[in-house]
Amino acid sequence: MPTVSTVILTAPLLLLLLWATYPTMATNWLSLARLPRSRPLSGAAPCARLRGLTPGQVGVCRARGEVMESVRRAAEMVIEECQHQFRNRRWNCSTTPRGINVFGRVMNQGTREAAFVHALSSAALAMAVTRACTRGELEKCGCDRKVRGVSPEGFQWSGCSDNLSYGVAFSQTFVDEPERAKGLSAGRPLMNLHNNESGRKAILHNMQVECKCHGVSGSCELRTCWKVMPPFRRVGIVLKERFDGATEVRLTRIGSRTALLPRDPQVKPPAARDLLYLAPSPDFCHLDPENGIPGTAGRRCNGTSRLAPDGCELVCCGPGYRAGRAEVVQRCSCKFSWCCSVRCQQCKNTVTIHTCKV
Repeated sequence: MPTVSTVILTAPLLLLLLWATYPTMATNWLSLARLPRSRPLSGAAPCARLRGLTPGQVGVCRARGEVMESVRRAAEMVIEECQHQFRNRRWNCSTTPRGINVFGRVMNQGTREAAFVHALSSAALAMAVTRACTRGELEKCGCDRKVRGVSPEGFQWSGCSDNLSYGVAFSQTFVDEPERAKGLSAGRPLMNLHNNESGRKAILHNMQVECKCHGVSGSCELRTCWKVMPPFRRVGIVLKERFDGATEVRLTRIGSRTALLPRDPQVKPPAARDLLYLAPSPDFCHLDPENGIPGTAGRRCNGTSRLAPDGCELVCCGPGYRAGRAEVVQRCSCKFSWCCSVRCQQCKNTVTIHTCKV
């Protein structure tokens, strides 16, 4: 039977073992997208059974259960938007068939792909919670009423502005929790926290203004306006651009603290809105089931493009692709019918399709 001293000696080893699995934990809450809509996500018992949540996130679930449906919605948004943005790339955000690590072990590494997913995830959660506030689905928040008065442009601030501050605060509490629990002296938590905040800034710096005219016969003698979040597709586009321009960094000690600085000293320090990564990406060319990489065999590509990311030579990792003919049905001879519809015929066309060789 183990003595007390044995338990004390082995406890640090157990803690190190737990933290060794840390990189897989930070985005595992995305597995909530796999759960059926009928499954409840709040309450002490349901929260404890949610695989993929860290202990701290389980605590958030228990304390603020009404928000958990928004968390599920955010997880769905991340997968859908990631697959849209990378549909023509070697890495196309393919998901694993089961388990809690939906994008596979590629998320374990400090690559630019992991940086993008962290940024997109934190942004999605902030937006999903904010939308729930605006729609009146959450008891503890509503519209943002702090914006008041007359703007420099001469319109009156009014209406129901999106309560982004509430959504951002929840995102910081929920998404950042695994990083802060680990501590801020290691490279990966610092990288993740930076990218999480970059995702939220992508919303803040793309807020939009919607207005309504008031006056006789719509004369717009008075305009009332309110702030709304951009479409999530816009956020995805912004973060994809930052993915392409991401900065490779390394952990550097500066006095008594650590920081992430560019690996290349000729590169200027990244801004708060930039994405950071610590490790180069795999080539994603070949099947690697253990790490959740499906490879590019059988993928469609653009045979007419050589330099673009969707070109066959890039997607297929060289000249290994073939062309084939296929018949597709497309809408054609469309006519506008008053009022108010568009009627089209169905036309069959033969097109050339390029696919990567198996």
